[in-house]
Amino acid sequence: MRRGVSPAEAAILAAGLEVEAREMPALIRRVERRMPADADAVRTALCEVRRRGWIARLNDLANRAGRVWVRRADNETAVGTVTELVPADETLLAALDQALANRFRALGPTPEAALEAVVAELTESGNAGLSADRHATLAREVAAAFGLTGDDSLPFLDEVGAREARRRREVREAETAARAKRREEVARLRAWEKSLVEFREVPDLLACGEREALRWIAAGLIPVARRIPQRGGREKWEFDPAELAPLRTVVPQWREADKAAVEAKKRGGPAAPALKLGKGAVAAIARVAALDRYAGHFATARALNRRITLVTGPTNSGKSHTALDALAKADNGMALAPLRLLAHEFRDALGSRGVPASLSTGEERIPVPGARHLAATVEMCPFHLPVDVAVVDEIQMLADRDRGAAWTAAIMGAPARHVFVLGAPEGATQVRRIAELCGDPLEEVSLQRKSPLIAAKAAVGLGDLRPGDALVAFSRREVLDLRAELVRRGKRVAVVYGALSPEVRRAEAARFREGDADILVATDAIGMGLNLPIRRVIFSTLRKFDGEERRELHAQEVKQIGGRAGRFGRFEEGVVAVLAGAGSPEFVRMMLEAPPVPPEDPRPLVQPDADIIANVAQEIGSDSLFGVLARIKRAVLRPDDPNYRLADLTQAMAVAGAIDGVGGLDLLQRWTYALCPVDERDNGVARLARWAIEHGAGRPVPPPNAGRLPAPERASRDELERAEKTHKRLVAWRWLSLRFPQAYVAREEAVAETERLDRWIEDVLRQQRRAKLVA
Repeated sequence: MRRGVSPAEAAILAAGLEVEAREMPALIRRVERRMPADADAVRTALCEVRRRGWIARLNDLANRAGRVWVRRADNETAVGTVTELVPADETLLAALDQALANRFRALGPTPEAALEAVVAELTESGNAGLSADRHATLAREVAAAFGLTGDDSLPFLDEVGAREARRRREVREAETAARAKRREEVARLRAWEKSLVEFREVPDLLACGEREALRWIAAGLIPVARRIPQRGGREKWEFDPAELAPLRTVVPQWREADKAAVEAKKRGGPAAPALKLGKGAVAAIARVAALDRYAGHFATARALNRRITLVTGPTNSGKSHTALDALAKADNGMALAPLRLLAHEFRDALGSRGVPASLSTGEERIPVPGARHLAATVEMCPFHLPVDVAVVDEIQMLADRDRGAAWTAAIMGAPARHVFVLGAPEGATQVRRIAELCGDPLEEVSLQRKSPLIAAKAAVGLGDLRPGDALVAFSRREVLDLRAELVRRGKRVAVVYGALSPEVRRAEAARFREGDADILVATDAIGMGLNLPIRRVIFSTLRKFDGEERRELHAQEVKQIGGRAGRFGRFEEGVVAVLAGAGSPEFVRMMLEAPPVPPEDPRPLVQPDADIIANVAQEIGSDSLFGVLARIKRAVLRPDDPNYRLADLTQAMAVAGAIDGVGGLDLLQRWTYALCPVDERDNGVARLARWAIEHGAGRPVPPPNAGRLPAPERASRDELERAEKTHKRLVAWRWLSLRFPQAYVAREEAVAETERLDRWIEDVLRQQRRAKLVA
């Protein structure tokens, strides 16, 4: 070794020499003899190299012992306390035990609270399969952390053991009951399917000819129970004999109508009015659900003399301003937004006009005494509260496969004399269809952008980004990667993406708006709301994964997101560009200039509500939510219905299948659980089932907790993601707490934890130096 070696050089040397543990003391002694001035630095560097190996050793030892509650951070803390140059496994494990004991004590004031927090932590991280033996081992470690050993630990261990055994038994019983119900309902559906007949049997069942039957099927008089796609684009039709039997009595009327139509055609007069299906021609399930007459569900709206004003236009055209002015002048009214963040903005906008407004979203209620206006998310539309004016924003969401049915319900059911619907021109076709189905007069207003929006002629390099630019990606990982690179280049960066809470998004937007950040890096979450002073919107890619496939951006997406550039009164024009190497500027120009494209299927999406669920359950004589949803999916709304489409019930059916066997919850309570907003990728359905079991057993459901959080400047990307996931779980918990306050009682605790996570996440994102977060 040469004199003056740096710690970094020593570390590299040690790694390169593959220093064995047994060689460490001799190596240190040689350094101390030859380079006494550098001995401490070299010792520190060599020990740091060794610590990396110690962490790996501890991780391996913990895995072999099945201690899944050990985190990497625990191992790092443990090795940081080791001073021996060649520690034995026993020394490392003792250090780990101490680190775990400190963490357990920080999780709660009692061993019961600490154990519950650790188990919740593991469960929320996807480790739902903690065996009984491992749970007992964890309980002993927690007891030891609180000084309970030997006989002193027995009362605690017996109590938590009995509680865990009871929980496992209840889970098994619920799963067994749910499987039994599902098998029963599937068997009933299969029996119905086996009872279906092919077209060749229809003429005999109705005592008619084949041509007559084909004509009446085309006219919608004979319902097709099931259509099975065949090769060459053909379909195999199947019919329900029980549904066809009552039709024999109306066949003579159909024939008379056919004759009258022929005679009218010969005379050149008007066609005879079309016959409609009689009561006996529609399956009983479809009749009681009446989704094919969905507009009639909203009795209050239908009783009002409503009129609809459709206001379309691109971003920055003043749609919201126009509607909010009308709403503020009304004696009472409501503004319905697509996001909780925008509901808050609507409330603030009404307040700035001197109109106090209450707030209602999925997870919070802020009533204002004396207020006659309401700002709410679309799903929270109060359908039985007549008002003068209602505003429904972002109507292009009608085409969204997950939430489109909520917009259908809001526009059809908003109990207002004057309904303003706002959004992109692409949504106009479906709004016209809805107005026609409701029998409401429709006025259309088209607005233009207040400032021009142009496509950049050339791609923009990452080094050419300037203050006021927004860089758009389509995943959380891409956003954080771009943030890391820009911070490395000395830029001050704010970020906005879907996993962030509305409070954090608002704080990050404020940093950008007020100049505390030069560049905004965001997902398409900025496409709705968040009016920001953006000079240029620059796409980091022109392709996105939409949940099913990776595809090129649609014109409406480029317009909606790119339209955030050029805020009126701040920039004369907005510029939309693409990052160098990520796509063609010509593609951006073509998308901005493309005419509006109406949806492929203009029929509005609809979904059942609590009344429909109850009616169908009564009709089929079943208490199985899965069975009710399966019947609705199969029989309530025909795929060829001319007016409506059934919304995707996949997630609701998954929840139903998981909780159908939970005792203590009635059908409509289970339906409420099926509507709870959860992320299936984060074990959301399984989590709901665990909560439902506790609820059904009459026990309070504790809110999720993130546990101890590291200092923001030391936060890793994994720790940030864990905090974001916990925040989302708290949203679901708070949503349920508003509907089942007797089971979800610790609301103040949940709100406090939500606010703690908001503060911590924002502090992490404020870090503007290259830290562990970007590693």
